[in-house]
Amino acid sequence: MKTMLFSKEKPLHYLRTGKFKALSSGWKHERFPLDIDYELIVMTEGTLYLRYQDENFTVKEGEYLLLPPSTSFREGFKESYCSFYWMHFAADPSSFPLCVTSDEQAQKYAEHAIRIPQTGSIPRPDKLVVQMKQLQDVVKNRYPQISLDVMATCVMTELFGELFLGAVSGQDPADRKQIYLDIIDYIQTNISRNIRISEIADAFGYNPKYLSHLFAELRGIPLKQFILSQKVDAANFMLSDNDKAVTEIAAELGFSDVHNFARTYKKITGLTPSEYRNAFAKRMLYHV
Repeated sequence: MKTMLFSKEKPLHYLRTGKFKALSSGWKHERFPLDIDYELIVMTEGTLYLRYQDENFTVKEGEYLLLPPSTSFREGFKESYCSFYWMHFAADPSSFPLCVTSDEQAQKYAEHAIRIPQTGSIPRPDKLVVQMKQLQDVVKNRYPQISLDVMATCVMTELFGELFLGAVSGQDPADRKQIYLDIIDYIQTNISRNIRISEIADAFGYNPKYLSHLFAELRGIPLKQFILSQKVDAANFMLSDNDKAVTEIAAELGFSDVHNFARTYKKITGLTPSEYRNAFAKRMLYHV
């Protein structure tokens, strides 16, 4: 698999972005060139079947695809319904980016470059989607180019950070890693409930204090704080992706009442849920 490398010292150059939603299951990506652009695709629904540089890519919900510039055309090789966010950008070619095909080559530039495999699963797709929506809001409000460049760079470094964190967790002993991954899975599966640390500890047969200490060691933040951050990330996604009432969102995330939800949300983000929705609800929707 190819790996893209981008300089840690120079921001990316934003070109354009949007959200695409197929009108039916009979849609197939049209034949388009890419030229000097990179394209990041973040899947939110369905499956995308895309051919590029003589390679077929099947990209599912919760996965991403990163296409480097070339003279090749990108085109669909199979019909399907899907929805995804996309971003085109360019990068300074003087030293980076590079497109390499081996881990040894990628490791050679580790000190000076962020490394992103061409495709894979996104550890926190909802968090990356929020970044994409914020970028679109900046575009819609006609911010200067430097703001767009910084936001595009933030999107890519968010993806890099998530992938890097996933790789680092793999360096822990197998049992500690498995506990850590099981906790995250449990929280995400039960995000609609009021999750208590004692409940998680009981589910896996551990002492609550030990489990909290272990999680903080591996993740770098207290378990309780992580649970709330996951709920806020889920709230961000719902606030910017649908028109549900704040009261309904609070109930779906397991808060006792909307006031408790609003207090928690503002404490973590600095905004009320309504303020966040007003700032980032607008999306660029394209039908091809």
